Amino acid sequence: MKFLTLIFICCFTVSQAQKIQADTSFSIYSAYLKEKKKRPYLTIAYPLEKGHFITRHNIVYAKYPTGNLLLDVIYPKKSKKLMPAVLFIFGGGWRSGNRTQNIPLAQKMALNGYVAITADYRLSTHAQFPAAVYDLKNAVRWIKANADQFNIDTNKIAVAGFSAGGQLAALVGTTNNDPQFEKEKINNHSSHVQAVIDVDGILAFDHPEAAEVSTDPNRKSVAAIWLGADLKENPALWHHASPLNHAGQNSVPMLFINSSTTRFHAGRDDLIAKIKPFGIYSEVHTLPDTPHPFWLFHPWFEEVSCTMINFLDQQFKN
Repeated sequence: MKFLTLIFICCFTVSQAQKIQADTSFSIYSAYLKEKKKRPYLTIAYPLEKGHFITRHNIVYAKYPTGNLLLDVIYPKKSKKLMPAVLFIFGGGWRSGNRTQNIPLAQKMALNGYVAITADYRLSTHAQFPAAVYDLKNAVRWIKANADQFNIDTNKIAVAGFSAGGQLAALVGTTNNDPQFEKEKINNHSSHVQAVIDVDGILAFDHPEAAEVSTDPNRKSVAAIWLGADLKENPALWHHASPLNHAGQNSVPMLFINSSTTRFHAGRDDLIAKIKPFGIYSEVHTLPDTPHPFWLFHPWFEEVSCTMINFLDQQFKN
């Protein structure tokens, strides 16, 4: 059974509706093989085979010529009260990865009284920025439109992202009601969210701490591919895609969980300084001596999940 689970989390099963072949350059298994050379003690955090939760797979929430966007919902069994929801946003350099990566963490959320949603979004192989932001705001709209069937409290929705997904989560949470990002709507529900969890996702592309500019003149960085231009070609675009530059009085409480590698939280401290005068809560947890994709592996998985749950309980349940 564990072998089958490994296949599940390592391979990206593309929907029959998908028109463009997926980029599979990043996977949990490839990251495991890379990091195990340096840290032989780490192990993959596998999904649970069963638990006190229900899973609904492969729900279409948006349709595009490049293919349907799907999501999965994991929710507690037999809960009649309204529950907060968490939208999970996977990472992979805005070009790779898939929504199954965060199933183990989503299951943890469901076991602790949250409705967890893992969603697709258009990668740079399908569409450039800001398409992914539109998609994730539409996933929030889908959650609100379908709240009744999953007992979701629509006033308690968080977005949690990892690496590139962390950057996207922060951008979603700093652009509530910003008309620049309120396009391609699938319905008339608000895309407003109430909390953000950013796990090792940068906050500013055009920042001294960032390392998103390629040092190889013959090769574009993953950020430049997603944004559609190098920094020198279009600095305003890089500025616009940075959550730091949208943070302010309309931002929401934010949790940052980071490795000790500075480039993966570029702009974080500046963003916290911008929202602090407005009394907006923020919290930082740095895990020492961790690889960038630490949340996917033991011995860090439990600490990450507990930190997330404690933050969400503080925001939504206390």
